[in-house]
Amino acid sequence: MAPGVVWARTARRACRSGVLWGYVFGISVASTALSYSSIYKTRAERLRLAAAFGANHATIALFGPAPQLQTVGGFTVLKVFLTLTVVGAVWGLLGATRLMRGEEDAGRWELLLSGGTTRRAAAAQAMAGLGAGLGCLFALTALITVVVGRSSKVHVGVGAALYFALTLTAGAVMFSALGALTSQLAATRRQAAAYAAWVLGVSYALRLVADAGAGLHALVWVSPLGWTEELRPLTGPHPVALVPIAAFTVVVATAAVALAGRRDLGAGVLPDRDRARPRLRLLGGQGTLVLRLGQPTLVAWVLSVGVTGLLFGLVAKSAGATISGSSVRSVFAKLGAPGAGTDAYLGVTFLILAVLAGFVAGGQMSAARAEEAEGRATHLLARPVARPRWYGTRLATAAVFLVVIGVVAGLSTWLGAASQDSGVGLGALVGAGLNIVPPAAFVLGAGALTMGLWPRATSPVVYAVVGWSLLVDLVGGIGALNRWVLDTSLFHQMAAAPAVSPHWVSAGVMVGLALAMAGAGTVGLARRDLRGP
Repeated sequence: MAPGVVWARTARRACRSGVLWGYVFGISVASTALSYSSIYKTRAERLRLAAAFGANHATIALFGPAPQLQTVGGFTVLKVFLTLTVVGAVWGLLGATRLMRGEEDAGRWELLLSGGTTRRAAAAQAMAGLGAGLGCLFALTALITVVVGRSSKVHVGVGAALYFALTLTAGAVMFSALGALTSQLAATRRQAAAYAAWVLGVSYALRLVADAGAGLHALVWVSPLGWTEELRPLTGPHPVALVPIAAFTVVVATAAVALAGRRDLGAGVLPDRDRARPRLRLLGGQGTLVLRLGQPTLVAWVLSVGVTGLLFGLVAKSAGATISGSSVRSVFAKLGAPGAGTDAYLGVTFLILAVLAGFVAGGQMSAARAEEAEGRATHLLARPVARPRWYGTRLATAAVFLVVIGVVAGLSTWLGAASQDSGVGLGALVGAGLNIVPPAAFVLGAGALTMGLWPRATSPVVYAVVGWSLLVDLVGGIGALNRWVLDTSLFHQMAAAPAVSPHWVSAGVMVGLALAMAGAGTVGLARRDLRGP
């Protein structure tokens, strides 16, 4: 094996993903910064925004501290910083566990180690490859941020823009290292991702408590997400917070490389519970097997959507009061949520929940494709289980999953809104929750069709559909696109309930197209050969 082949292989795959997400990060920053001048046109409106949200503990707990909201920088940080930091952290831990533990689980790591390298050297090369992917993420984010910063509407200097891009990628850097470490600790990729995700969840919880106004702000210094928050980009730079970030990354990455050289290939440092009592629940058939395998994902997404909806509901009343009498009403109207008050605010926040549901659908199709690529589906299909039955069961389970997500989104948002006496009814919000299901169902159908005809493109296609729809809807919200382009967005076709009544005809069309694509994909899968990675 030629020197550096592990680095080259890992870097190539990490960079493809890093470029994609760097584009998402950069466009999110650009659209937010450029929209500020269009939304808040007068100084009075900007001061009103700062007064409403600057000291609102619910908003701070949800989005992080909100200083200088009367400026482009302060508004941009409030809107995108914490969200993109968490997204980057998730991307980092999933990417690291996929390219390290996942490759080992699939048997490809053993082939690489058969050459002239050691486990420790190969792990070091893989870490360097992950670093290349992180570099691509930073480079594209920084490029777009610098370019938009030179706009006459934004006025952010090159140095400040580069620092902002660095802070946005800090979470991805730390949790990529952590994912590499848990890949050595755990015996499977699923366990490795779960360990890293638990650390991320605890980190987020500590940051939330620190920012909730309970006199515990010192907790921010024991949370990796708290360290990124203390960097304070665009408002009051505090580079000293880079010290714990750098120290954490170096220590964790070094430990990952060291442990890689001490453990056996295919094993984890932590013992696997291979002697646990057998659990035969939900193993009575193919349908129940799909449900059992999807349980961890279902629980994680239900909790994520539930918490997100609850927090949105908690701030809905105060946010709605800010919208009233503000030029933000025109932007909300372009996003499909006319009027003012709590209903308009919730109409836009359900767009975010619809995006999450779209990612749920994309994840379900990626998981189905992984079952085929990694050979797990072969064991089922070698038995008396026809391909249409296997595929149909997978798709039906995913569809039910999406309905559950929609109901949970509506109920949790209602609980948060009702606790603040916002006046929005349970029926309206449950209807708004179900309203986010049709776009996600379309994503599921598109993935089903792609997997049936061109399996290797399944994940890129589903996530491209979600990303394009979100980008078009957000850019369209500031009036930068014509109607024909807007109509290509799934989220533009979705009514902004509860601000307006759901468009059940449009929803029915999306579901009908999803069923047609799923049917065509099932036929395609039945006629083609099973394919690996």
